Amino acid sequence: MSSSSQFLSGSEIRQKFLDFYAQRGHQILPSASLVPEDPTVLLTIAGMLPFKPIFLGQRSPEFKRATTSQKCIRTNDIENVGRTARHHTFFEMLGNFSFGDYFKEQAIAWGWELSTQVFGLPPERLVVSVFREDEEAYTIWRDKIGVPEARIQRMGEADNFWVSGPTGPCGPCSEIYYDFHPERGDDKIDLEDDTRFIEFYNLVFMQYNRDAEGNLTPLQNKNIDTGMGLERMAQILQQVPNNYETDLIFPIVKTASEIAGIDYASSDEKTKVSLKVIGDHVRSVVHMIADEIRASNIGRGYVLRRLIRRVVRHGRLIGIQGEFTPQVAETAIALSESAYPIVRVREAQIKAELQREESRFLKTLERGEKLLDEIIQRVKQEGKTQIDGRDAFTLYDTYGFPVELTQEVAEEEGLTVDESGFNAAMEEQQTRSQSAHETIDLTVQGSLDKLAEHIHSTEFLGYTQPSSQSQVEVILVEGKSVEAAEAGTQVQIVLNKTPFYAESGGQIGDRGYISGDSVLVRVEDVKKESDFFVHFGRIERGTLRVEDAVTAQIDLSCRRRVQAHHTATHLLQAALRKFVDESITQAGSLVAFDRLRFDFNCPRPVTSEQIQQIEEQINTWIAEAHPAETEILPIAEAKAKGAIAMFGEKYGDEVRVLDVPGVSMELCGGTHVHNTAEIGLFKIVSEAGVASGVRRIEAVAGPAVLEYLNVREKVVKDLSDRFKVKPEELPDRITNIQNELKASQKQLETLKAELAFAKSDQLLSTAETVGDFKILVAELGDVDAESLKNAAERLLQKLGNGAVFLASIPEADKVSLVAHFSPEVNKKGLQAGKFIGAIAKICGGGGGGRPNLAQAGGRDPSKLKEALESARTQLKSGLGE
Repeated sequence: MSSSSQFLSGSEIRQKFLDFYAQRGHQILPSASLVPEDPTVLLTIAGMLPFKPIFLGQRSPEFKRATTSQKCIRTNDIENVGRTARHHTFFEMLGNFSFGDYFKEQAIAWGWELSTQVFGLPPERLVVSVFREDEEAYTIWRDKIGVPEARIQRMGEADNFWVSGPTGPCGPCSEIYYDFHPERGDDKIDLEDDTRFIEFYNLVFMQYNRDAEGNLTPLQNKNIDTGMGLERMAQILQQVPNNYETDLIFPIVKTASEIAGIDYASSDEKTKVSLKVIGDHVRSVVHMIADEIRASNIGRGYVLRRLIRRVVRHGRLIGIQGEFTPQVAETAIALSESAYPIVRVREAQIKAELQREESRFLKTLERGEKLLDEIIQRVKQEGKTQIDGRDAFTLYDTYGFPVELTQEVAEEEGLTVDESGFNAAMEEQQTRSQSAHETIDLTVQGSLDKLAEHIHSTEFLGYTQPSSQSQVEVILVEGKSVEAAEAGTQVQIVLNKTPFYAESGGQIGDRGYISGDSVLVRVEDVKKESDFFVHFGRIERGTLRVEDAVTAQIDLSCRRRVQAHHTATHLLQAALRKFVDESITQAGSLVAFDRLRFDFNCPRPVTSEQIQQIEEQINTWIAEAHPAETEILPIAEAKAKGAIAMFGEKYGDEVRVLDVPGVSMELCGGTHVHNTAEIGLFKIVSEAGVASGVRRIEAVAGPAVLEYLNVREKVVKDLSDRFKVKPEELPDRITNIQNELKASQKQLETLKAELAFAKSDQLLSTAETVGDFKILVAELGDVDAESLKNAAERLLQKLGNGAVFLASIPEADKVSLVAHFSPEVNKKGLQAGKFIGAIAKICGGGGGGRPNLAQAGGRDPSKLKEALESARTQLKSGLGE
């Protein structure tokens, strides 16, 4: 680092970046929430994500130039956190953006000026990369900036061509790297060597649109999208070996180490990894909770829960036994509050959520320890020597039990863990996680990325009209735009206007038909992509063509069903607030044709008495025939009137309000009945917890109630006929059958044990004498492992001084083995654990145990005869004179 460079704090780096671009005409915009507006992405995972609609041409920018410090969360490579110098789940991306304004030359010049003059990085320590075909960028770096050719690296498409997906906006990029070891020279520069180079600034030149055939066409407006990693620049300027030791993260690490009573600097590598994980993850969870994400078992709530559990688990690994996350969170809040004041505003919620999740998880960990003990006992009873990899993964993923701890406990018990099986399960989960959560798709259903350039947004008429005369704007088949499609084809259709409601706010899309002079399309679902309604369906007859005039008709029966369920959801929330807790808020919902599901924040179960009160109240409101009125209001006026916002909805300046006077008033864009009497009847089906502090009620309304009752009546009638009792006598009859079954199972287990003893007693006459010892080697048919062990103990007791080796085939592809040796046999150098392990290998298995008693298993019964002969031979040899 040159003498002109000085130590800058993370906050100073952030501010200098924003000030630099503000002085050059960029509007400083606040960081967007970690909960993105884009429904295709679970969390905000890149600095450019908030500008996606602008890059797609779907929204006009308010400013031609912008700069941000965007908080981001990524968990696709979570296992690398703490193990590498620069992987994080939470990071800040500093960015400058141009929307059709300046382009390559200016972006490169400013990026270089900021790096070398503002941050004082020596030019001789910087290396840049360009896309191999981007001669324009190469020339600018060489001739305008003056970077030596040896320090301009041409890279392939995988490294230096940014794409949003298979289709859509794309373009070459150029990156700036810092060189930690310039003394190694410029002859063999390898930018993949992360011990020497760190990429800290990426400049994306968004200049093309890629179609479904892979063809590139220049964009009318070329854009600049850049990103500088705040944590990486802090590592460089603060001259520390990794991002975790910068002032952005290390104070959190230090707090955790003080709680654990250890010193970071003198700790071993394993302990340092745990401290780094805590430092990184605590930043993530503090900001996630501040952005009103709550722990659950689904979606972003699951990401939060998983991160919190990793914090707690790594705390245990470094010796922290009690609750500690709120204390560590205080440090993270103090570090972030100057840039993100919301973390201090919501400090109480953050600490309460952490305390609640940590307390629950510590209990979960205890259950995991008990489960591990059960798994070990089962493995031993089955005569195996290895814990299944998927069992280990269940302990890790569900109970937060570290696989390293599982391995340590298993080793103490003479067992191993199937690491390959564990890793396979881990890879499956990571693949699911990446495909589900970590993709930025800037296209709209593949070829729909061109919509904004050619057509207007869809006009929705469905609040007042069940049908409309429309025109076909776009037809997609397997993601590709086509001019026409024939009968039998699955299609996606965009109309200029539609009565079909698109899936939103928990309400599913309408069903119905699109018809023309000679064509009929059955519409099975409707989704909204940006401002376009995409109708998913199948052409039943005829040929559909772009620009066809068609009639769009919703299925009125389905619409009425979903309206009943949606309005009933609003009544349900009102009743919950009345009878359970007035602070209850929605945490998710599903409004379908056949049912409704309502998730709500509540720390305790709803009692059966409350369920009855809620159900009766809702049916009373239905019978009272309250009008359900909708009105468009300015959002401030709607909130002033007391309207409740629904979970997950994004609201503009004007909002749609559903008002059931005296009962409920909520902001909602869904479709509803005009009067509560139209609902007919309401029935709660179930109430259960789905996450920490989140409960779920499932219910049916309208015609779905009759269907629900008919199904249950059929089940009750069928059971009554089978058991030949009246419906009211069914509970007692089933209880009696359960008791009889338990008694039969106990009796069966007793008979199996007695049979094993009977078989074993018959073998006493086959025992062989070898010197002063009696040996007995035999097979006992299909008895289970536990009965086999009991038989061996009984036989040795009767033989006295000797050795018993028994085998069985309890299942088609399973072998059980047991060896029981007297103390005198042990004195001859034979130990049951080692002896049985070698024999089990013949049958494709393994095992072990104590010197006097051991069990094992195998997977190849065809080798059992060979194994028994080997056991007999070795016993005779070991006990012979």
